[in-house]
Amino acid sequence: MPMSIRALGPNGFVGEISGLDLTKPLPSADIAAIHKGMDDFGVLIFHGQNFTDEQQLAYTQSLGPLEVAIGFNLRKPGDQRLASPHFADVSNLDKDGKVYKRDDRRWQFAIGNRLWHSDSSFKVIPAKYSLLHARALPSKGGNTEFADMRAAWDSFDQETKDTCEPLVCEHSQMYSRQKLGFFDITPEEMPRFKPVRQRLVRVHPSTGKKSIYLSSHAGRILGWPDPEARAFLLDLTEAATQREFTYSHKWAVGDLVMWDNQRTMHRARPFPVNEPRDVRRTTLMGNAPTAEQEAA
Repeated sequence: MPMSIRALGPNGFVGEISGLDLTKPLPSADIAAIHKGMDDFGVLIFHGQNFTDEQQLAYTQSLGPLEVAIGFNLRKPGDQRLASPHFADVSNLDKDGKVYKRDDRRWQFAIGNRLWHSDSSFKVIPAKYSLLHARALPSKGGNTEFADMRAAWDSFDQETKDTCEPLVCEHSQMYSRQKLGFFDITPEEMPRFKPVRQRLVRVHPSTGKKSIYLSSHAGRILGWPDPEARAFLLDLTEAATQREFTYSHKWAVGDLVMWDNQRTMHRARPFPVNEPRDVRRTTLMGNAPTAEQEAA
């Protein structure tokens, strides 16, 4: 059965894929079709992909070089549940598979994923694709919402675009966690949260199209007073995440969802805190620092 794509969502930036078994090696034509699908849509959904960790890694590697995930949350080396450093463990489970207690600082830190963000925007070279696979799910809740930053950019008036074009922001997980009142970072952990610079408007390397590059990790605009910068970023985020630009994915076990961090934001939604949610993310490295991109 050949690969086919069905458009979902209010403006068709989400594609539902059928006809592929990602647990097996794919021919180059299918890999090329997936990359084209990502350029055309921004989010792709594959149902019924019963991955092992090794199969998920192999599929991700077939698309490009992987990003190292460990060292960017509060899980210490001995706390890692997943063996490969290329997995981002975004579950609510400790290394023994037990649900985090509500007051566990690792869980409190992870709640920051409920804010609109782009993965690894706090790294000098931010992420390209994220691939999230569902292994076990709670009885309700836990949806992932996506927002189309290319369509949002196209909707802005010219005055807003002219204001945004030359701006460079500072991104750090410290900014996003402090928005929720989380300040429990040790001096030893602080260096990993050093801010990095990202352009507020980025040009997609494959399509050449512009999008607004927003994330809860963005806390400053270079050359602007902090209150004015944060108010402006909040206004942009509110405008960019209106209903016509968003899609909510209700997970089923075996779903793999891929999204392009170069043109989308996403956020996790709440679920019962005493129930396990085992979702595992692999991530493709981006191409270059956005701060080196010429003014869009």
